[in-house]
Amino acid sequence: MKVFINGETKEIPQEVNLTELLKYLFLPDERIAIELNKVVVRKKDWENIKINDADKIEIIHFVGGG
Repeated sequence: MKVFINGETKEIPQEVNLTELLKYLFLPDERIAIELNKVVVRKKDWENIKINDADKIEIIHFVGGG
């Protein structure tokens, strides 16, 4: 299925949740925020949210520094 991740079209497997999506993209699940169709999703809900065709996903990485 096709989704939009950070503005780019990506092909992902059917029936994945947000946690599985991060694993599929080889991204850590720490220091990350996810927005799905312009709604921020809490980390505790990632397992329960399934990705649908044409969803718009923004993945934001937080970087520490000083």
